[in-house]
Amino acid sequence: MKSARFVHLAPHGLSEEYRNGEIPGAIPLAPSSTDDGFLTASEIVTMRLNAEMVVLSACKTGQGLLTGDGVIGLSRSLISAGVPSAVVSLWAVPDEPTALLMTEFYKKFQTEPNKAKAIRHAMLANKTKYPDPLNWAAFTLIVQN
Repeated sequence: MKSARFVHLAPHGLSEEYRNGEIPGAIPLAPSSTDDGFLTASEIVTMRLNAEMVVLSACKTGQGLLTGDGVIGLSRSLISAGVPSAVVSLWAVPDEPTALLMTEFYKKFQTEPNKAKAIRHAMLANKTKYPDPLNWAAFTLIVQN
């Protein structure tokens, strides 16, 4: 993960449900004999990531602790770790529409390197098949200035 140009993780996202340290949020991965398998927001902050973009296409990966400084959680941890942009979800997302949205996003991103335009295109394409905004509007692009 530290040397990848793009990172896409699609497990369950845990916002307030998992808090290890100051920052809420974790991504459940496979446990090993040396760790519990949770990649926590607190751990991500200490990493130096070189990825151009991280996509967390799981539920509620854009949620966190609301403070006077904004939302503190997985997305802020990624930005703090050096990732200039992240795509996260603001609520629980259904599997089938999310799979379509991500497929459309990456297809467009290959020909249109503007991430905001690519995610917009994916949302509009998804809206045609799944008109309810619950199925396509959860994802947001966060960009570090």
